[in-house]
Amino acid sequence: MNRLVLAVLLLMQTLGFCAGADGKTVRVFIFAGQSNMVGTHSRVADIRRFPPFAGLDQPQENVLFSYKMGREQMTNSKGWIPLQPTGDFFGPELSFGRQLSQQLDDPIAIIKIASGGTTLAEDWNPDSPGGFKLYPLALEHVQASLAELDRMKKPYRIEGFMWHQGENDMFSREFKPKYGSNLRNFLACWRRDLKVPDLRFYIGELCTKTIWGMDNRENMYAIRTGQKFVTESDPRAEYIPTSHDAVEIGGDGGLHYHYGTLGQLEHGVNYADAYLRTIGKKVATERPLKAWPYEKGSSIKLFVLAGHRNMEGERAFTQELKTLDGHAGLADDNSKIAFKYNLGGGFKKSKGWEPLGPAGFYDTFGPELSFGHALQGKNLGNIAIAKFTHSGSQINDWTPQGTSAKDRNLYGPFIAFIQESMQELRAKGHPVELAGIVYHVGENDMSFGPYRRNAGKWLQSTIAQSRKDLGLPSLKWFISQQPPIDDKSVNQLDVTQDLAELARGDASTFHLKAFDLPPQREKLVITTAGMVKLGEVLAQGVFSTPKPTSKPD
Repeated sequence: MNRLVLAVLLLMQTLGFCAGADGKTVRVFIFAGQSNMVGTHSRVADIRRFPPFAGLDQPQENVLFSYKMGREQMTNSKGWIPLQPTGDFFGPELSFGRQLSQQLDDPIAIIKIASGGTTLAEDWNPDSPGGFKLYPLALEHVQASLAELDRMKKPYRIEGFMWHQGENDMFSREFKPKYGSNLRNFLACWRRDLKVPDLRFYIGELCTKTIWGMDNRENMYAIRTGQKFVTESDPRAEYIPTSHDAVEIGGDGGLHYHYGTLGQLEHGVNYADAYLRTIGKKVATERPLKAWPYEKGSSIKLFVLAGHRNMEGERAFTQELKTLDGHAGLADDNSKIAFKYNLGGGFKKSKGWEPLGPAGFYDTFGPELSFGHALQGKNLGNIAIAKFTHSGSQINDWTPQGTSAKDRNLYGPFIAFIQESMQELRAKGHPVELAGIVYHVGENDMSFGPYRRNAGKWLQSTIAQSRKDLGLPSLKWFISQQPPIDDKSVNQLDVTQDLAELARGDASTFHLKAFDLPPQREKLVITTAGMVKLGEVLAQGVFSTPKPTSKPD
């Protein structure tokens, strides 16, 4: 056989195009873990609230599903059924199944075993099972489900194992430091016991966009470190970030540690896209800027948008934008404004400069659309927008000193992103004026006393150091703030006053109150109409400030 042909066949087999890619062989996926894999605090009735996921409350007849879940009283599917919610809740399997069935010709089957409040070191321990003895129970359920496929005379191939767990191990002084080594052993045992030595694993990041991301910061970091220890050393294991996903809003301090409905739907897409990349399937949508919108040699005002969940646009959907009176046109790409972005701490990045338009993770958008449109009508000349966000971060992650959770330290990457954006525009022959950084303060920080108390101080340190590092001592910072959460546990801390004082003491810092936004259902998260209004508020705040005294470089 020709060596080139052999090499191509081997590559195709590696990518999953060869063995079993015949439209008949069932691609089997295993989902396992604790409460966030169960789908705790998701609600089937709420699926219809989120346009990209409409219809997932109904059975998917073309996807097989076998499950076993719970603790003392486990429920199970009693064999294979069409993929569907498990009672009034569901996990990431619903959107995963649909995403794959739309992309692949082969049939899909999902086996799920999940149990809330369990540990890898004990319950899921393959060598010395304790507690609920989930490893042998899960192995038995997987093997029984596969045997049923044999009886049904359906050829199959185990394609991937989706794992989401670790919240309970982080509370044990004994279990926490061993999480990485325990996880590595867990993967090895599954490969051995299923007789699939090349089985790929997809390890979901713990839910950090919550109160736990603040008061359990060290614990969460320890588990992430253990997970990354495995995925960085095992070529068939991949770390799946989730901190950009939505999180259910709870009571009291305002946050919970479960994803809830929208987050579960998004997490399933994360798993699906990761698998599709593994087999060489393209999942990203190209958004090229077909023609450079600025005359050669002309000056450009660059605005940098930065922040957390609402700057990303967690719950603002393009499908709703298209029906919003007077604003439907914002859903179309605006080729007159160059747009560059780094979202979710690097989870999604633009390919160079793109037209300004919806570029979120799941048909979502941020305030940049209405911000750019409003400024375009102000006769400011050429404007470009660069956006840097990480909705799983807190304000202290943006400080020059950072925190001990080193994988969340954003100051360096943020400054580098700004410098890169300016340099790219200069390289095209344009004098560039960094017209301002527009930062929407951390919504989550407003819900936890120690963070709300320090928000102003942390932000001040970031502003001061950014001016030094960018060589712009009068660089304008526009601090945008929505109404802080109203809760008796934090109301004695007047963060609005703190931010106002920060602006009063600095002639180049401006405090923008976005307090008139349309009503929103959640305590913290701005929805579609509010996102459009937020962008307009930001644009008005930027336009109404004193004109810059410095000239473009």
